[in-house]
Amino acid sequence: MTTTAERRTAGSDFAELNRRINAAGLLRRRPAYYAVRLSLVALALAGGWTAFFLIGSSWWTLAVAAFLAVVFAQVALVAHDLAHRQVFRTNKPSARAGLIAGNLAIGMSYGYWMDKHTKHHANPNHDDLDPDVGPGVLVWNRENARGFIAKYQAFLFFPLLTLLGISLKKDSVRALRDGTVKRRGLEATLLGVHFIGYAAALLLVLSPLQALAFFVVHQALFGVYLGLTFAPNHKGMPHPDGTEDFLRKQVLTSRNVHGGWFVDTALGGLNYQIEHHLFPAMPTPNLRKAQPLVQRYCAEIGVPYEITSLTDSYRQALRHLHEVGADLRAG
Repeated sequence: MTTTAERRTAGSDFAELNRRINAAGLLRRRPAYYAVRLSLVALALAGGWTAFFLIGSSWWTLAVAAFLAVVFAQVALVAHDLAHRQVFRTNKPSARAGLIAGNLAIGMSYGYWMDKHTKHHANPNHDDLDPDVGPGVLVWNRENARGFIAKYQAFLFFPLLTLLGISLKKDSVRALRDGTVKRRGLEATLLGVHFIGYAAALLLVLSPLQALAFFVVHQALFGVYLGLTFAPNHKGMPHPDGTEDFLRKQVLTSRNVHGGWFVDTALGGLNYQIEHHLFPAMPTPNLRKAQPLVQRYCAEIGVPYEITSLTDSYRQALRHLHEVGADLRAG
């Protein structure tokens, strides 16, 4: 076992952990895994739209809408891995595949989301630097709590998630309009192809009422599923003050979720949030193997390591949202 004095001589606490992870070979690419995963997601997406056209003008297409909501979220999780270069080692193929998955397949600007997510990883849960906890529809600290929604946001959390898919599209268009996205022309073109193709499919195949119902079911369930993959990770965890080193900043603000292969698949590996934040480029299937190494090392150096069940992670997030609005309810 490496002593504290030895770690200080060799470098930071993270440097020692990084050495152990590298020695275990957990940063190596997993091309076979991603070949299978990307193929299955692509087949599910193609299969969903094929079923949509084969069923035609029928209320049974609402079942397809629910299926495609799950598939869209899985495509988003693939885009997440591409953005972190977990799939390809270099930026060019990662960006190309990310544009196909994000802009073309699900109607989300890959460049906009990547920029936002990079800022989140650099300063998770930081009130001023993490866009995921900045003032918005939901409020994550008491200082910014204002209005009816903040007052009852714990009760409104799940209904508000139904709007997340639409919100991502709106924010993507805004980012492209404001010119804050690289490859603006290409991204706008791919996004436009998605929007036009999506609208044409619904309006040409379904009756107006069926098209509206399909859109609502699809986008609402997509938003809920996508929101539920990210909600357990940091919500209700400590907010850093900027004095923490890299390892503590990432570990103390993150929460892991246990639950076996189903949770691993449903959350796309984001349930190993601590390992993911420490090693963003680590391929998803290696996160499970890294987890016991990281947990033991944190115990060794006296850093709290949060791991809980999926339901308890949501309970903690909702409790935090409720506490943020306490002053408003008291007033």
